Amino acid sequence: MKVTFLGTGTSVGVPYIGCGCEVCRSHDPRDRRLRCSALIESGKTRILIDTSPDFRQQMLKQTFRRIDAVLLTHIHYDHVGGMDDIRPFCRFGEINVYADEATSRGLHVSMPYCFGANHYPGSPTINLHTIYPHHPLTINGLEVIPLRVYHGQLPILGYRIGRLAYITDMKTVDDEEMHYLEGVDVLIVNALRLTPHPTHQSLDEAIEFIKKVGAKRAYLTHFCHNIGLHSETSKRLPSGIHMAYDGLVISLSQR
Repeated sequence: MKVTFLGTGTSVGVPYIGCGCEVCRSHDPRDRRLRCSALIESGKTRILIDTSPDFRQQMLKQTFRRIDAVLLTHIHYDHVGGMDDIRPFCRFGEINVYADEATSRGLHVSMPYCFGANHYPGSPTINLHTIYPHHPLTINGLEVIPLRVYHGQLPILGYRIGRLAYITDMKTVDDEEMHYLEGVDVLIVNALRLTPHPTHQSLDEAIEFIKKVGAKRAYLTHFCHNIGLHSETSKRLPSGIHMAYDGLVISLSQR
């Protein structure tokens, strides 16, 4: 299984418009972050997690072939704003999109031209599936388990795919949810910035969560410019924990 980090930035991306901090002025490509999204590939199966507003730019760098499923974490614009740009992939057939009830309702409101009798010619052909935490789904033989985490007070979804878990925008998670993360080899999780935030994990909170899960490897994502320079912040991370960056590709065994 291969994971490509299409974007590792927060809702406004990095650099932040109008900001002159050292991160936003950095020439290190690892400090330039599009909005958060990832591509999971196993054999011929391709799963996209979230369609950020930068989806078009992100996918121009990838091989053009079928997307078998889109897994959405929640309805916030930085995670669904690129949904209309999946239309070129409809050349391979309708796009199966999986989302919880709140996100499904939100898509019908924000993209009414894609659904029902008034489907606009040329708009994406979306087959929208409503999913629920802990109810597994199978995509070309890959089992996907939706997880319930909290973005502040907002319940959102994370996903476990085999030995991989992908969680973004989380602040807290119920203890009962930890059962679904047992045996994870690779954990991808958000770490917004160095200081606490009301709806996202800070770096220290993310590190504590990773230790609690016990994953062999962990990759941090969904950063704002306040995370600091990649070259500096990465030095303070414990062994086995890494800062992801746009374009990073990692591999893991499915076993």
